[in-house]
Amino acid sequence: MTAPSRDASNIPTRTGKEYPPRKNIPLPPTFSDPFEHRAFLKFRLAQAYRIFAKYGYDEGVAGHITVRDPIRPDCYWVNPWGVHFRLMQPELLLLVDHEGKIQEKESGPSRYLNQAAYMIHSAVHEARPDVVCAAHSHTIHAKAFSALGVHLDPITQDSCAFYEDHSLYSEFRGIVEDREEGVAIATALDQNKAVILQNHGILVATKSIESTVFFFMSLEKCCKVQMLADQAAAARGLRPRLIDPENTARTQKRLGAEMGGWFNAMPEFQLLEHEEGKRFEYLPTQKENM
Repeated sequence: MTAPSRDASNIPTRTGKEYPPRKNIPLPPTFSDPFEHRAFLKFRLAQAYRIFAKYGYDEGVAGHITVRDPIRPDCYWVNPWGVHFRLMQPELLLLVDHEGKIQEKESGPSRYLNQAAYMIHSAVHEARPDVVCAAHSHTIHAKAFSALGVHLDPITQDSCAFYEDHSLYSEFRGIVEDREEGVAIATALDQNKAVILQNHGILVATKSIESTVFFFMSLEKCCKVQMLADQAAAARGLRPRLIDPENTARTQKRLGAEMGGWFNAMPEFQLLEHEEGKRFEYLPTQKENM
């Protein structure tokens, strides 16, 4: 694992001034060995599932996070169906191709694949080659907000991260059991990082596991805040005050950027590693078991 180069971008403010380059923030690791990269992504994906479990983002056997494999980009890693998120470890993950076939050599011992996970995530990964990680689950506030069939409003600094970067899939056709429905969801996602699935939940797809985890958590919170604000405003005969488009767009460029999502996720992964006492380690001999 090698240290990446730094490329800080300057974003103009309303007065025309520039934000100073950020020189002291860490950046994502890079890998010269594709097998080490695979091992890291599997380790990170298992951590992501355990973080979801920590916050109650599980719903029975529903919910899934996938990451594109760096060695076989036509395949992705996903959880085995029926194993609790809190128990997820790298060696349990399944490697699945876009046709839904579990790769025997690389996959964990439990070979049960959630059909909805395959239908949705295969379509997303195929339609969006830029997407490395996608997450979908039936979280409480996202489910409630999705029933309204509307987009999120820019009413807080945090919700600005999704300004013109999330979409709405305004259909519900039952459990996703066919490819057509998965393609419809991927089409609704378009080039955005998130889509609200009406009467269902949310899906977030970005260029890293970390940013997907952060933006998923943030969108769930924003759905909660939107409903609280709407309720409080209605009780007073008001409507929530929207942030003006100029400042919303400017804030989105900072908070909604891929790097912003990655960096904002770091405390969650750091805390998990502190609580579990387990950090990523790689031995070249691991190649034999991957």
